[in-house]
Amino acid sequence: MIEQLLQYDTDLFIYLNGLGTPAWDGFWKFMSHKFYQAPLYAILLYLVYKKYGVKGTLFTLLAIALLITATDQTANLFKNVLFKRPRPCRVEAINEIARFLAERCGRHGYFSAHAASSMGLAFFIGKLFNRDYKILFPIMIFWAILVGYSRIYVGVHYPGDVITGMVIGAIFGTLFYKLQQFFIQKWVLE
Repeated sequence: MIEQLLQYDTDLFIYLNGLGTPAWDGFWKFMSHKFYQAPLYAILLYLVYKKYGVKGTLFTLLAIALLITATDQTANLFKNVLFKRPRPCRVEAINEIARFLAERCGRHGYFSAHAASSMGLAFFIGKLFNRDYKILFPIMIFWAILVGYSRIYVGVHYPGDVITGMVIGAIFGTLFYKLQQFFIQKWVLE
């Protein structure tokens, strides 16, 4: 059964990765690079500051830093200790038919830290501003899905890696939002 699921995952990867065209390569490389998202992060930082002021922003940034660290390190645990599933760019049979656009390719890929971190941030921010900016949550989810798909497009993750990362990111995003709210209530809003 596991072998069949892995084969479906490989087949879906080949299909989705094969949809790529040179006209879209730049966009998907951009979506896959964390630091190119700086304008989005600057807007979100401004919104957090506007809502909470300096002290609340510092608590929120701490919660986000812990969230990103948790998703990233959990992904590393899954990738390098528990599962050790080679990334598609490391599988010779796939190398002949897939498109690889990433600058580098790590060894193991299950699950995607990019997908987990972006979905974690999407849930965190979406819940944080649910009352203030209802449209922000769907926008953030859409952004996280684009980031996740970019990992398939550039050839470094299977769809299962991305979906698992998104689910784990959503769980962590929700947990760290609750942690942030606890600290905001206890030390900022009192």
